[in-house]
Amino acid sequence: MNITKRVKQRLLIFIVAYNAELTIEWVLSRIPKKIVSEFDLEVLVIDDQSTDKTFEKAEIFRQGNNKKFKLTILYNVLNQGYGGNQKIGYHYAIKNKFDFVALVHGDGQYPPEEISNLAQPLASGEVDAVFGSRMMVRGAALAGGMPLYKFLGNKILTYCQNKLLNAKLSEYHSGFRIYSVSALNDLPFSLNSDDFHFDTEIIIQLLLSGRKIKEMPIPTYYGNEICHVNGMMYAIKVLQATLRANLQKYTILYDPKFDCENDSQ
Repeated sequence: MNITKRVKQRLLIFIVAYNAELTIEWVLSRIPKKIVSEFDLEVLVIDDQSTDKTFEKAEIFRQGNNKKFKLTILYNVLNQGYGGNQKIGYHYAIKNKFDFVALVHGDGQYPPEEISNLAQPLASGEVDAVFGSRMMVRGAALAGGMPLYKFLGNKILTYCQNKLLNAKLSEYHSGFRIYSVSALNDLPFSLNSDDFHFDTEIIIQLLLSGRKIKEMPIPTYYGNEICHVNGMMYAIKVLQATLRANLQKYTILYDPKFDCENDSQ
């Protein structure tokens, strides 16, 4: 009898890291071993010119790695910004022909343990992106330590964005996501900001292009990590990007990054 061996789908876990020397080994250690059996796995850490020992700590983990997954550690000689760092990682995923890429933060705010669960709707071909949401379970975000001002800001921004984009997401501001690489390859994400509102712009591109997004609840964790985001400026830029996408529908202005609407819709 001829038994065809199932070819595993290729998953890249992409960890963006900046001044994460205290947490990067902890984050890497939390990647479940079972993912190796489920996917052809590689973990990519890109240190965005940290001024501490993030790169060295990640390298120490790589040398002692007993989880048997491939671990690649890169260092940006020039700081690329949060969005710029993501661009590098997604181009890496496209160039190396991965099926999916999971975005994780090096500060430990998002749970690597949930990657397997979040990847399943993608692996079965149901959707083009899965977002881990901290807002789907009532009260969970605050119970997990999210500061009240961040909780309220998240809720207000999400409400405004849903109205402007005619969408129904529970939150736009989680940095824990898994994308289909083929979907990313069709999006002009290289035109997006190098700043933190890159995350909003890529959501807008997914929505405009008719891609399917699924949200799944994740636990919230806020520890002693240093926040590098200017909250007020972030909110302004998020709303500006969302408003530009909204106005583009009415041909009031044109932004090439949002010229990704699927004509077949």
